[in-house]
Amino acid sequence: MSAQPESPRDRRIPAIPHTINAIADALGGADRARFKTEVLAAEESAVPGVMRRWWKAAMIARVPEAARSRANVESGRALLSVDELIARIDVA
Repeated sequence: MSAQPESPRDRRIPAIPHTINAIADALGGADRARFKTEVLAAEESAVPGVMRRWWKAAMIARVPEAARSRANVESGRALLSVDELIARIDVA
């Protein structure tokens, strides 16, 4: 028997659909309320920008290490770079 290297686990996060409902569902309570208030009050031309900004926030919040990364930033230790965090988001 030969030892085979363990294959790396796919750590990408599936993308949230780019719809108002999907973004709202992905956000937590207070953020969901702020998103809905902002998107419902936006002019037609501003809606895509509002959706993109909140979609990014919702995607980053889905990364399991995001909360730990924020805590590490606050304490100044074991930082996870933005590039590493973004690499785990599957935008396909």
